[in-house]
Amino acid sequence: MTHPLSVVVADDSVLLREGVEGVLTRFGHDVVASVGDADALEEAVRAHGPDLVVTDVRMPPGFRDEGLLAAVRIRRERPGLGIIVLSQYVQPAYASELLEVDAPGGAGYLLKERIGDVEEFAEAVTKVASGGTVLDREVIRVMMAARSSPLERLAPREREVLGLMARGESNAAIARTLVVSDAAVRKHIGSIFTKLDLDPQTDGHRRVLAVLAYLDR
Repeated sequence: MTHPLSVVVADDSVLLREGVEGVLTRFGHDVVASVGDADALEEAVRAHGPDLVVTDVRMPPGFRDEGLLAAVRIRRERPGLGIIVLSQYVQPAYASELLEVDAPGGAGYLLKERIGDVEEFAEAVTKVASGGTVLDREVIRVMMAARSSPLERLAPREREVLGLMARGESNAAIARTLVVSDAAVRKHIGSIFTKLDLDPQTDGHRRVLAVLAYLDR
């Protein structure tokens, strides 16, 4: 995806909002609304119909998970819309709640510190807007450490492939990274689905379900 995106940014911190806006603008995207609470976020999405939402987890009035809950509602109501949720802390359950919504639009869960890596954040924006899934590498690490039992079934190479899948990489990108053929990647992914008991008839994104299998959902 190379065309400019229309984006709604939501965070109670004006400084962080301006930082996100600056990165998005630098890469040619158009921030159509910048708001500071969850209600304003949902109103802005209805008013502007953006390509992408970037929102904080915790926002007024309770500063708990208002931003996340708004993102989940938006994802259900507008399934084709890409959503990136930013968090200050590693909370795998938040990532799980967002990704479990069965929607064709892309989704991402990133730590706020990743915004400092401008190129990495811009790549995540493009990937999510294109329908991909992006999980912060630290979130993936915690998922794997906390609930490793399903992964014990996987061979080392399959774990590598699954880690790259969780980062939102395509089959071709995985093949390039691991220096193997596309056919080998497809074989590994099929084996992962089988070992994690993911039914071929299951609705939703099996690649996402493979990541969520860590959580025994």
